Amino acid sequence: MFKFLSGLFSRDIGIDLGSSNTVVYVKGRGIVIDEPSVLAVRKVGMKGRKDIIAFGSPAKRMIGKTPQGIVTIRPMQHGVIADFDMTEQMVGHYMSEANQGRRLMAHPRVAICVPAGVTEVEKRAVVDATLGAGAREAFVVEEPLAAALGTGLPINEPRGNMVVDIGGGTSEVAVLSLGGVVLSSSLRAAGDDIDSAIISMMRQNYTLSIGESTAEEVKSQIGSVIPLDEELEMEVKGRDLMDGLPKVVIVTSGEVRDAIETIICRIEDMLRYAVEQTPPELVKDIVDQGFVLTGGSSQLRGLNVRFSDAINVPVHMAEQPLFSVALGLGKLLETVDRGDKIAVTVDHSSV
Repeated sequence: MFKFLSGLFSRDIGIDLGSSNTVVYVKGRGIVIDEPSVLAVRKVGMKGRKDIIAFGSPAKRMIGKTPQGIVTIRPMQHGVIADFDMTEQMVGHYMSEANQGRRLMAHPRVAICVPAGVTEVEKRAVVDATLGAGAREAFVVEEPLAAALGTGLPINEPRGNMVVDIGGGTSEVAVLSLGGVVLSSSLRAAGDDIDSAIISMMRQNYTLSIGESTAEEVKSQIGSVIPLDEELEMEVKGRDLMDGLPKVVIVTSGEVRDAIETIICRIEDMLRYAVEQTPPELVKDIVDQGFVLTGGSSQLRGLNVRFSDAINVPVHMAEQPLFSVALGLGKLLETVDRGDKIAVTVDHSSV
């Protein structure tokens, strides 16, 4: 009863709880938070109690730079909860921020995303973490459905719509029609794995040790999946594995492309399989109108061209690839109030 009454003081919230970033949409206000899914904690006492000292961007800046006793944690791995307590703390913090600090008197209804194909246990963990963080009601939505809504695809019409969402922890594809998911597939290989491949390449080619933040910088500055008219290069600084001293090397976009090729091929195989399993009439629609590419890692140079050539259909980039899922959750919250029939039957729980 208290949560129901206190819900009058809060607005509905949509949370895109990603492995790399957390984006929060507040009904009537739009996107209000876009922060890395990272926490910095200090271990206190003999029992190892964790005292959170930073969330989001401040915590991400600490990765690889913390003194003894302080660690950085990514509570989400490959789109699912790796650390339940820290996920609950992170969700609660961002819910409080979204409600302008009114955590005690704010118990909003929350729509939160999960990757397509996660288990019922993983879905339940997301719901429990959200309720534990203070939501009065929580329901989970598959990310491809939210992404399709956020990119403006007419998913309620009787025609095939295809969306590909490449994030930090997972790559997902879904074919939708008449407000529901006809088929979907999820691959636990995406932006984080690309960063790991770049770290491995630097160790093998240059005996250079670099961290996650440097690998992410290399990916964004010179990463590509097709040959460029003018290949890019950048200085990369790290520690020499041979003598332990600082070292600077010049890395080219071609080297990065070779390093991440295996991961891109796995995503291509997922897309081909999804098209092969799609009913012929829906494939016809996809050939006519193409599919939409979204997600933070979809911004790799040439990815839309590469995928278009791989499955022989047009590929369109979403206008706001980082925010498509959160915007879709916002639209979903509106449709729930209007009573529109969109098939969101993944899971539901309330207190």
